[in-house]
Amino acid sequence: MFSKIMKKGFTLIELLIAVSIIAILISIGVVSYGSVNKRSRDAKRKGDIEQLRSGLEMYRADTGYYPGSSQGCANVSPSWNDASCLSTTLVSSYLPAIPSDPKSTQTYRYQPANPSGGNYYGYCMSALIESEVNPADTCTPDTTNSHNYGAKSP
Repeated sequence: MFSKIMKKGFTLIELLIAVSIIAILISIGVVSYGSVNKRSRDAKRKGDIEQLRSGLEMYRADTGYYPGSSQGCANVSPSWNDASCLSTTLVSSYLPAIPSDPKSTQTYRYQPANPSGGNYYGYCMSALIESEVNPADTCTPDTTNSHNYGAKSP
């Protein structure tokens, strides 16, 4: 009589299928993680722009105009400036600090607008939004820095 010896274990095909399924799940997770990071950085950017807008509005409520060349931003004509130029005007009185972009390679930009009598009565803030193809904006962003999102004075 022959007795069959039953070996317990997995076949090569079963192992390959299991490894393939795990690899697919890992790749889906990595892609999802990347897009979640982009969306979270974008949410911080939009929040930072709103924080800067709030500080600028408080400044305008006190002075009647927005920061311009005499406050460290912009040269002779309205031009794009790093938002850090607002630090001498807004920090301590209106904001604890000027927010910075989550990626160190990007900066927020500020452009005073609507000049009259040496003062500015409007502005545009600009940032780079990663996860949206055409983000809604209210002013033309600083395209020289690849920015695609702009928010202007109300």
